[in-house]
Parts: sequence; C-alpha cells; structure tokens
Amino acid sequence: MSISALITFLLKHVGILIAGAFILLNISPVQELNFRRGSGYNKLFLVFFFGIFGVLGTYSGNAIFNSYANLRAMAVIPAGLFGGPIVGLGVGLIAGGHRFLIDPWGFSALPCAIATILEGLAAGFIHLRYPDRNMNWNLAMVLAFVGESMHMLLVLLLSRPYEQALELVKLIALPMIIGNALGAGLFIHVIKTLYTHREKKDSTQAQRIFDIANNTVRHLRSGLNSTTAEATARIIYRRLRVPAVAITDHSHVLVHVGLGNDHHLAGEPIVTSSTRKVIQTGTPIFLRKKDAIGCDRPQCPFHSAIIVPLKKGGRIVGTLKFYGSRTAELNRIQFEVARGLSDLLSIQLELEDIQVKDRLLAHAEIRHLQAQINPHFLFNSLNTIASFCRTAPDKARELILDLSLYMRKNLDSSRGFIRLADELAQINSYVAIETARFGDKIKVNLNIEPGCEDWAIPPLIIQPLVENAIKHGIAANENGGTISLGIFRNLDMLVVMVEDDGCGIPDNILATLLDHRDLESHAEGIGLRNSNKRLMHIYGPEYGMEITSSPQRGTSISFNIPKAASRGLTSEAELATDRA
Repeated sequence: MSISALITFLLKHVGILIAGAFILLNISPVQELNFRRGSGYNKLFLVFFFGIFGVLGTYSGNAIFNSYANLRAMAVIPAGLFGGPIVGLGVGLIAGGHRFLIDPWGFSALPCAIATILEGLAAGFIHLRYPDRNMNWNLAMVLAFVGESMHMLLVLLLSRPYEQALELVKLIALPMIIGNALGAGLFIHVIKTLYTHREKKDSTQAQRIFDIANNTVRHLRSGLNSTTAEATARIIYRRLRVPAVAITDHSHVLVHVGLGNDHHLAGEPIVTSSTRKVIQTGTPIFLRKKDAIGCDRPQCPFHSAIIVPLKKGGRIVGTLKFYGSRTAELNRIQFEVARGLSDLLSIQLELEDIQVKDRLLAHAEIRHLQAQINPHFLFNSLNTIASFCRTAPDKARELILDLSLYMRKNLDSSRGFIRLADELAQINSYVAIETARFGDKIKVNLNIEPGCEDWAIPPLIIQPLVENAIKHGIAANENGGTISLGIFRNLDMLVVMVEDDGCGIPDNILATLLDHRDLESHAEGIGLRNSNKRLMHIYGPEYGMEITSSPQRGTSISFNIPKAASRGLTSEAELATDRA
C-alpha cells in the first residue's frame, strides 16, 4: 500500500471514529457523565470511554510488516488532556496493553505499547500544567504530532530487525502523524463543542427558571391561593409554551391553563391519581403514557405529564403540573425545569411566613421603641412626677422608680420568651404612672391566679392591651373607668382577659382589628393587632384573640397561651419553627 493510499484509509477511519464519539456523547447518561468531571466515578467512565476508542484505533489501521498503522493516539491524547494524568495513564494502559496482547511477539509490539502509554501520561501532565488549555484542539494536534514522532523513534530504537523497522517507519510515519494529529484535534473539538452547547443549554434553562421566578415572586409570597396560582400558572405557560400548566393545593385544582381546560376545572377536587401520589410521597414524577396520568375522561388530550410537589415549611402544600399532548410531548429538559421551579416556588411560598414575621418584628420593634422613647409618654410622666415633688415627695420618688423600672424592662426585653411575672412588673409600673397622672379617673384591678408567675409568654403581649384600654377606652371617657386584668390556668392553657368599661371600639374599627390583611402603621389598635398577629404566628391560628365591644359599655379581650415552661425561656422564632 502506498503512503497516499494509507493516508486516505486512515482519514476515512478518523471520520468514522469521530462520528461514533459524537453520537455516543449525545446519548444520556453518557452526555451527563462526560461533563461532570470531578468525581472518581466520572474518571472511571472517561477511562472506559476513551479506552474503547483507543482499542478501536488499533483496528482502524492496516496490517503492515507484521505491525499496524493505527489511530490510538487520537483517543489517548484527548483522554489525558481532558481527564488529567490518571485518565491519560488509564487509557494508555488499556490501548497500549491491548496492542501488546494481540501480538506480544511482534517486532514492534513493545515500542508501540510504550509509546501509547507515554502519550496518555504526557497529555495528562499537560492538563495539569495548562488547565485552561485542556480543550484546545491546536494543542491536541501538536501533542499528537510530537507523540507519534516519538512513537516512530521508539520503533526504530527498540524493534528488530532494524531494516524492517526502518521500512515500516518510512511507510507509516507520515500517515499516522497526519491521521492521529487530525483525529486528536477533531476529538477535542467535538468535546469542546458539546461542552459549550451543554453550558448554553444549562444557561438558557437557568435563565428561563429565574425569569419565571422573578416574575412570580410578587404573587406567591402572598401565599398559595386561586388568585396567586392563576397569575403564576399563566407566567409559566407563556414562557415554557407547554400544552397546559396546572397548580393545585393538597386537595383541589387551583388553576388550569391551556389544553384540557374543559374538564380540568379550577376549584374542582383533584381527580388524577398521579397528582394524589405526588402529594402523598413528595416525589416528582414524569409520566410518558396517557394511562399513567389517571384522568377518567377518555377524550383527555394529554399523553404525558410532569408533576412536582410544592412545599412550605417541610410540608407538601400543592403541586405544579405540566401536561404534554400527542403533538407536543414533554421531554427530560422540561422535567428538570419543573424540578427547578418546584424548589424556587417553594422558597417563594416560604417568603410568605418570612414576610409576615418580618412585618411583625418590625412593628413590634417600632412599638417597642415608641414605648422606650415616646416623648409624649416621657413628657407626661415627668410632668406628673414634677407635680408631686413639692406636695408628695415620697410619691414622686416611687413614680421615679416605677418609670425607671418600666424603661429598663423595655430596654432589656428581647424577642425571646419571658416569665409572666416580668410582664406583670412592667404593667404595674406603667399603671402606677398612669394612675398618678389621671388620679381617680382610672382604676385597675389585677386578678392573677397564684402559681402562674413562671409561665413563659412572649414579651409585650399583655402590656399593649392594658395601654390601649387606658388610652383609647378609659382616658377618652369623661367619667373614666375601670380596667380588669384576669389571668388564670385552665389545664395546659394560660387564660388572659383584659376588660374595661370605657367608651368601646367603633364597629368600623372593630371589624378590621383582627382580620388577616397586612399590618398597617396606624396608631389606633396597632398594639392589639400586633399582639394578635404574634400569637397566631407563634402558636397557630387557633390561638388568636377574641374581642367583644359595645359603644359606651366597654371592651373585653381574651386569649390563651399554651404551656411552654418545659422548653425553658426559648425564643419566639424557635417555637414558631417547631410548630411549622
């Protein structure tokens, strides 16, 4: 065979090997393993993958003078460049060892095996030395040129008889150098192209997910309901262009957008068995058959479905569903998109509690700071004390101590739990100052069951109610009135009741005090609203306050606090987290 014919023969096999590598690298899970290069399992895969092509490179050549014009280097060198010394050495051992074993007594078997191993190892060390150039096809071609030149030199040095080795090198040197250099460059170029394509695909997928998340966050942070679900589903439907998108809670369909909306109706109970399974197990599923979806309508247009759970606080609160039709089937990429959206949307649902908690803490802190530095309160208190300095110095001294105790309690109180006795001490100080200020106009009766003093309660949960009763109930009443604070135990509950016989709460204000809308910074009722929100957030909705009020007849507020003494004086955040 002539040199030109051998070049043509090898180049034809280079094309076949490169085409085979391209096809394999586009098949899942080979495609995914090829680009996760950090794990030991992936290195083993790379050794196996490139080793196969190294072995095929031997058979892609032609038998000449009891030797082979081969293409092993076009696989061994990319292996070392892409995977490092371990992969390069492993592939070199496989390909070189195979070459030696198929003809151990051949006059060029040993130098060919040694050259193959050295080529893989050298490419691996180049990978370490120039990690930013391991996908450079020019470098791969240069290494193949140098490696095959070294290969020919080893054949001349180690093969005997020398005359036969020289004739062999004269014939195969140029074809093998050209074929392996071109093959190595093309192999690296294919890997780089697929790697770049995968990065772009991942980037596009991530961009699509974050775009959806960015547009849905303002909706889902208000909670999962029919209104927020519809807005979210329509955003997803417009951007992903799947045949249909649906969102459910744990029992009903909240919204269904797209194909099949004639029988997949919002507000209806969940009918598909697959959706109920995801709610029960919390495991995302990808259904590729019509029967697996579980819709009881024979004319249902859906032939595939992706169902992922939506979670909040570790609980499954609903599902996100994509549906595919006969003409628009769903694929694996859309499944990964749905799983990514499931995580992000679940985080957004968590933002509802975080947002409420932040607002509650912000208002609690505002209310707290107002009590600490309220100039009107300080001004009135100091004026009251000043008026007693001449007429009743001892009384003035007691009021100064009460004011000092009150301010110190405010400054020292944290968001953790405190003893009921500490809250009562602060209430007593506040009441003493206000009683001195208003005189006989205000009467306060405290009825505390003995043994309740160590009950753990959130701070500033009762005092604001007493303050509201004085400011808005009694002080506003021309004839003043009486405030009664009753606290007693009922099994594992601490029952708290604050009553006054003042002017009462107008109906229009009473109707809004305990609703579930966002907190507003209006002065009237903020202490009551704040206390109620904190109670429900910490202990649950069932622990909200009960209010009864009649114009000119007074107001009664009551609530329960469950026993938490066994926890010690833990924090509000910890208790709220445990409850969730």
